[in-house]
Amino acid sequence: MFGEFINSNNESRKENLKFAVIGHTEWITFLEVEKMPSPGLITHAKQNLELPAGGGTIIARTLAELNNEVHFFTSLGRDFYGNKSLELLEEIGLKLHIQWSEKPTRKGFSLVDQDGDRSITIFGDRLNPQSSDKLEWDLLDDMDGIFITAADDILIRRARVAKILCATPRVGLDVINNSKIKLDALIGSNLDPAEAFTCNDLKTNPKFIIKTEGLKGGSVLPGGRYEASLTSKKPKDSYGCGDSFAAGILYGLTANLGIEKAIEIGKILGRNCVEYFGPYPKIKNIAF
Repeated sequence: MFGEFINSNNESRKENLKFAVIGHTEWITFLEVEKMPSPGLITHAKQNLELPAGGGTIIARTLAELNNEVHFFTSLGRDFYGNKSLELLEEIGLKLHIQWSEKPTRKGFSLVDQDGDRSITIFGDRLNPQSSDKLEWDLLDDMDGIFITAADDILIRRARVAKILCATPRVGLDVINNSKIKLDALIGSNLDPAEAFTCNDLKTNPKFIIKTEGLKGGSVLPGGRYEASLTSKKPKDSYGCGDSFAAGILYGLTANLGIEKAIEIGKILGRNCVEYFGPYPKIKNIAF
């Protein structure tokens, strides 16, 4: 685990924070191809991986690399992929709380080309944790930071007990609005139409609205634009970069580092992610 940071005065400081992620899991097949498929073209994968992934899983795993304790509340199908996801997520150190569903575990494919750009195809229903699930929701009372990628409005209100609460627009703007709570940060991609929104779409504006734009950096409101932290290596796979960035934001805000340092941590985590094929890069030392 990596939980030690070096601050600007070169003084080491360890955090012992408690995090929870409430969100979705998807079983993803990762394929590296020379170019993206086009009509009539047969392509051959240069390498492949099959792992549990999805926004909730990536954020939870990234936080687990940064911190000792991460609880992940999710839903899985009672099938081979659900059972295998349980096994692998436990191996990477997550404290799992699973609502088992009779629906199949959601699956998908992520194709990445020689430039590191990825295209994702998902099939099946997203299995969302719900407030009615018989899970250990009382554990949320002890959490310092919580991130939500999938939930209902009652769960969002329940999670507001945390010092810092962040979410992605993919939770659903109607769900976020119905919760009637103020998020500390709403973090999403400004390049993905499924995550597009304006302040007028929100009944209660979060403390920070952060929109990512890949290599162009992104913007934080209030605050303005920020530049991306670019890798000196050839990009291998952009899958999970935005979710890794989001995990850094939650960590930084929860550790009382302020929004500027939180964004710096997020940028470095996103940059590190693009240097590896697949969803789980190794966390490197972060200095500021």
